[in-house]
Amino acid sequence: MTNNHYHYLAFGADAIERQRANGSYVAYGTHLERPDDGPDELGTRELRMIADATQFCLGTVTPTGWPYLQYRSGPAGFVRHIGDNTLRFIDLPGNNQFVTLGNLTADDRLAMFFVDYPRKQRLKVFGRGSVYDGERREIEVRVEAFDWNCSRSIIPRYDQQYLTDLGKAYQEKAAAREAELTAEIEALRARIAELEAARQ
Repeated sequence: MTNNHYHYLAFGADAIERQRANGSYVAYGTHLERPDDGPDELGTRELRMIADATQFCLGTVTPTGWPYLQYRSGPAGFVRHIGDNTLRFIDLPGNNQFVTLGNLTADDRLAMFFVDYPRKQRLKVFGRGSVYDGERREIEVRVEAFDWNCSRSIIPRYDQQYLTDLGKAYQEKAAAREAELTAEIEALRARIAELEAARQ
């Protein structure tokens, strides 16, 4: 059974009414007909997506109630799973407006939006963030809920590393197939030689 905590966090009364009117209530709204299951536990699929991510969008809430989005990027693994249901990432210096940090001080709720363009997958994460100032500032996220989003509208994009890895995998497969065919040819040549020797 699907954990329903995400539904409790995301669906308000108006969303539920629209689901009823558009026929999607059975797929979504019915999850609210039982008590809240509590926080989602990150699984292997989610952790792999997060570990492979080189970018994501980070949403926080301003003191005036407005959503605020920022883009974060880094090498694969820059968002780290540090155990339990907790993630951490380095908060690199930007334009020094400190809007995200200020928002988290007033309201620790945040959202992370990950997209894997080649595989057309996207993951939404709700959590509570804490700012750790030190030699390098970091943001720690205690994950509350997540949802795998529809992949229909994602346009695939391929970065240089993905193409390099794909090319390497293709070359390795081609080399293995070439070795296999070479071995078959040598075996056939040996068999032909045996047959010719038997006829003499």
